[in-house]
Amino acid sequence: MTFSIIGRCSETGQLGIAISSSSIAVGARCPWVRAGVGAVSTQNITLPALGPEILDLLEHEQLEPGVALDRALHANGWSQYRQVTVIDSDGRIATFSGKESLGIHNAVAGDQCAAAGNLLSSVDVIQAMVEAFESAPGQLGDRLMAAMHAAMAAGGEAGPVHSAAMKIVGDLVWPIADLRVDWADADPIGQLDSLWETYKPQLQDYLTRALDPTAAPSYGVPGDE
Repeated sequence: MTFSIIGRCSETGQLGIAISSSSIAVGARCPWVRAGVGAVSTQNITLPALGPEILDLLEHEQLEPGVALDRALHANGWSQYRQVTVIDSDGRIATFSGKESLGIHNAVAGDQCAAAGNLLSSVDVIQAMVEAFESAPGQLGDRLMAAMHAAMAAGGEAGPVHSAAMKIVGDLVWPIADLRVDWADADPIGQLDSLWETYKPQLQDYLTRALDPTAAPSYGVPGDE
């Protein structure tokens, strides 16, 4: 049904998530990131509230990820149906997979990353994601996408994947990348990767536009002068 990777870049401090699912619009419900705070992926039988609640506990109560995760799960109930991964701005990690997680499921913490999934073709899918993230070069988005491709190469989900998303935060209060494929009959991860490769060279330009409009580059589209 879902597999995801959360990660932190030790050089830039950026935090991000890449995720895919057999369900529609996974990016609308499951990935949560907050600049300078952390990233949370809440999946399986999804409770979107867990994402912002855990991030609030990390930010305002300065809790460690495991404590924040436990408190949010306890407060909301039905924890046996949840699968959640958390990473904070220091790279500390917590994972949880309830006993009602669907099908073959697994969660693995790595160096500055964690991956989790359910309804998998095998438990090896998640280990492959962690290893790919840890070894991949490039920007955080490149490493997140490498993990997603590694998951598919290792067998991916037990069924077809239909949606995918990637969200990254840096020093600013808004995401520096927020890309989604809400539904595709085939290869949403490949489509997400294509979006990322198109967006990546423009990423800094959009930040410049926001922070210093006088220095904003023009792309020659109508109204863009």
